[in-house]
Amino acid sequence: MKYAVLAPVAANTTADPQWMIEFARHAESCGFESMTVVEHAVVMSRYSSVYPYAADGRMELTDDCVIPDPLDLLSFLAAATSTIGLSTGVLVVPNHHPVVLAKRVATVDALSGGRLRLCVGVGWMSEEIEACGAEFGTRGRRTDESIDVMRALWADSAPGGASHHGRFFDFDNAMSYPKPASPQGVPIHIGGHSEAAARRAGRRGDGLQPLGVAGDELARLIAVMRQEAERAERDPDHLELTLGHSVARVTPEKATRLADLGADRLLLTLTPTPDLSAIKDELSACAERMSLVPATVR
Repeated sequence: MKYAVLAPVAANTTADPQWMIEFARHAESCGFESMTVVEHAVVMSRYSSVYPYAADGRMELTDDCVIPDPLDLLSFLAAATSTIGLSTGVLVVPNHHPVVLAKRVATVDALSGGRLRLCVGVGWMSEEIEACGAEFGTRGRRTDESIDVMRALWADSAPGGASHHGRFFDFDNAMSYPKPASPQGVPIHIGGHSEAAARRAGRRGDGLQPLGVAGDELARLIAVMRQEAERAERDPDHLELTLGHSVARVTPEKATRLADLGADRLLLTLTPTPDLSAIKDELSACAERMSLVPATVR
C-alpha cells in the first residue's frame, strides 16, 4: 500500500512558501509516497452549480480560500524535496488547453526526475469552466481529447512530430520538448464519482481515484473501470486505485480492508489547521502507526 497526503488547502497556507516547504519535507522524511495539491482556477462568489460531495451542494472551501496553481506549486516543492511523489488532485482539464498543459506537465516531471502524477477530472462548477473559455456541456469529450493530445505530444514522434485531428484540437507536426522522464509519459489517474469517470479511467487512464463513494457504489465503479479496460484491450490489473481516508483515523487494519477492495494507494486528509507543528505531529503519528519508511532507506 502506498500512502499519499493531501496538502490542507482549507488551512489557507498552501501559498505560504516556508510553510509548504516544511510540510513537504516533513511528509517526505516520514515516508509518505506522495503529496497531492488541489485546483480551482477561480472560485465564484456566487454559483448555481451543485457541489456533488456535500449534502447542501456547497463547496466546503471559502470563496476566498488561497488555492495556488497546482503545477506551479508542485514545481516549487519539487525543488525543495528529493524523493516524494508530486500529484494533482483533481486538476480540472477543461480549464486548460492541452498543448500548453502537456508542456507544463512534462517540464515539471522532467525537472523533478519523474515524480509527477496527474489526477484529473472534468470539473463540477460550470461558472469556473466557462470563465476559462470552455463549454460546460462538452467538458467530458474535451477531457477525453485533451488526454489523447497530451499523450501524443509526450510520445517520441521525431522527426516528424505529433499530429492530432479532433473535434476541439487540431495540429500537425508538433514537436514538444522536454519529454516526461518515462517513455510511457506521466501517469494520468481519473478522479470523480460517476460511471463516466470510471469508464474514462478504463479507456484512457492509469488509475481511478473515486471521490465521495463507498460500499456497493465503489465496487460498481471499480467493476466498470475494469470492464471498460478489457473492452479497450487494456490490462485492468495495470490500473491503480486510490482511495481517500483520514490521517488521524487510518490504521493498519483499515488499510488491509481497503487493500482487499483493490486499493493501491490511500490519499490521506489532514486536520485543516495553519498550525504547522500540529500538522507535523499528525503526520509523524500516522507514519509511526503505519510503519512508513522514508524512500532514501527503502
